[in-house]
Amino acid sequence: MPKNARPGRTARPATGYRIVPMTAGDFPEVLALWRSVEGVGLNESDSPEALADYLARNPGLSLVARCEGQIVAAVLCGHDGRRGYLHHVAVAAGHRRRGLGRRLVERCLKDLAAERILRCSIFLQSRNSVGRNFWLDQGWNERTDLVIMQRNCKGN
Repeated sequence: MPKNARPGRTARPATGYRIVPMTAGDFPEVLALWRSVEGVGLNESDSPEALADYLARNPGLSLVARCEGQIVAAVLCGHDGRRGYLHHVAVAAGHRRRGLGRRLVERCLKDLAAERILRCSIFLQSRNSVGRNFWLDQGWNERTDLVIMQRNCKGN
């Protein structure tokens, strides 16, 4: 059990799911999924054009999970050559507690390691307790010594 895992949480096995690389054709379903999941914050960086650029810079790393042809989970995964990043890890409500999110994350970490990326970071909205609990259950460490600052690149 990961060192931060909370005991007593059981999951149904994730069977009948197919995990494949995300493509531009997936964007309508993926965006609908992300909009439906509390704690996923979308902005102008999540337009189909921006997502297509992200996939082109990080080929094969972002993933979707399909069940009976529908996308029920997705993750944006990429790196800057030094650190890996996961964005918008989301599983549809009816498909949670089956290990599907864990499988997506494990695959991303494996693929990042294959590209010689040693560490991966996530960004989590501070009020997203469901997301926080998921990451802690997966053995991720919360960093309280960092502050994230942001500025628009195009003027103010």
